[in-house]
Amino acid sequence: MKNKSIISLMMALSLTAGLSSNFITAYAQEAAEESSDEELLNEEAEAVEEAVETDDRIIPNGVSIAGNDVSGKTVTEAEDVIKNYYASYNDINFTLSANDQTIAAKGSDLCIGAKNSDVCEKAATYGSYGNIGERFKATKDIEEGRTKDFTLSLGADKDGIIRYLTKASEQVNDEASDDYLTREDGQFVFHEGTSGVVVQIEESAAILVNFIENQWDGNDAAVDLATEVKEPRGSKEELAEIKDLLGSFSTDYSSSSAARKNNVANGVGFINGTILYPGDEFSVLNTITPFSAENGYMLAGSYENGTTVETYGGGICQVSTTLYGAVREAELGVVTRSAHSMIVTYVKPSMDAAISESGGKDFQIKNNKNYPIYIEGYCDGSNAYFNIYGKEEDDAGHSVDYETEITGVNVQNTTWVADPNVPLGKMTTTVSGHTGYTARLWKVTYENGEEVGREVYNNSKYNPSNRNVTIGIASEDPNLSYAMLQAVATQDPATIANAIATYAPGVANSTPFTITPKYQVTNPAPSTDTTNSAPATEAPATEAPATQDPGAI
Repeated sequence: MKNKSIISLMMALSLTAGLSSNFITAYAQEAAEESSDEELLNEEAEAVEEAVETDDRIIPNGVSIAGNDVSGKTVTEAEDVIKNYYASYNDINFTLSANDQTIAAKGSDLCIGAKNSDVCEKAATYGSYGNIGERFKATKDIEEGRTKDFTLSLGADKDGIIRYLTKASEQVNDEASDDYLTREDGQFVFHEGTSGVVVQIEESAAILVNFIENQWDGNDAAVDLATEVKEPRGSKEELAEIKDLLGSFSTDYSSSSAARKNNVANGVGFINGTILYPGDEFSVLNTITPFSAENGYMLAGSYENGTTVETYGGGICQVSTTLYGAVREAELGVVTRSAHSMIVTYVKPSMDAAISESGGKDFQIKNNKNYPIYIEGYCDGSNAYFNIYGKEEDDAGHSVDYETEITGVNVQNTTWVADPNVPLGKMTTTVSGHTGYTARLWKVTYENGEEVGREVYNNSKYNPSNRNVTIGIASEDPNLSYAMLQAVATQDPATIANAIATYAPGVANSTPFTITPKYQVTNPAPSTDTTNSAPATEAPATEAPATQDPGAI
């Protein structure tokens, strides 16, 4: 019924407007095929979608944009014309004021361009979108040589302005300084913070977009940005609640090189004095980086892709590991923690926390308490310490303990290498290697000395790394050298041991043929029965230790 009405209407229009019979026939047939207004809308949407996907469509003759002839050009070519049209605004000066200071910006910084960014696509589809009458008229205009000029609306990209202001506002921001504490001679000393003024990025971007689109005359201009006064967090009364030792932990680095000792002390210094208010999160990686000489770090051993290399900040993981111990004792929230790629020697398995700037490993914590906490860190040349202070909220009889369980042992392989420059049978370890482990850490909770809970706190995996041992084959008797060479070629420890005993008796060797892992598999029962919850048993340490006990960064 609707189709018949459309046909009748169009016939009436043809009588009053003098439309040709061809138009009546063509569009009456089109109307008969259309069943609803929704299909007309769908057809228009499809035309626009086609234009988006086909940037090499040719714009019809007689079409211009803001007076710029784009007929015969592709959409991409027309977009270049529009970019050039707005290029004249790139060097316009904008003075952005905030906090009694100014930012000197250019038009290019504020991403000035066409508000109607789809104008080139509309130009390319001119005559193929709109209602029936609009499409017919556009088609006839094109056929008869009449021109069509599309207008441009001046606009600015808000997202681009936000990106610009995020960086540029640093020039004028005056960040608030929170109230803080220092620890002097074993006592806390309160220091009052100061308020600050900072640019409100989203609101300022909206102000700039509105100015450019509705008020700007195209010349140099000055605009006031939106700012907000930031008050310092905390108060003397609130920080006075920090008086109880919630958790502490220390690790030994006395055998480290001077460079590694420097790195540990340097990293601890960056964290010392940190105050976290309730709900605050803290990233160790963000706090102690960059690892560079300019930031106080030296070259020392670290783990990288399963090997030990010299890098700036080597050993820094002992800092995050020590803090992890104090965090466990204080029962703070742990947001992110990663195990090392290989085992470390300064704590038991699953008690470490690795840091890796290139590998994306961070140790992040959260103050899950109802009061602020203060992190104290210091070194004495042999040990690194962290103490976490706050307000004790647990009953006096509450305590926690942590137990390591070794769930798997993966002993490293040994590569035996014949050395013609070393006396027959003499063994030398050139790369100590590491045994691989899987482990988990149990958190055990006690109330008044009685175990009331046991839960898995973390799971860790440490990769093995191969050991290299050279065996001397130098001898005045070439037959003995050849026999030892053949034994080494088997890569079998028993064959090599027998060859040394046979051909080089009495040679003193301290390198073991078989590696005895430092830790053995343990199975503490996950129950409230404390008689079955012994920590991991340590076997005799015949495994060669890692050089400098390096940390991973």
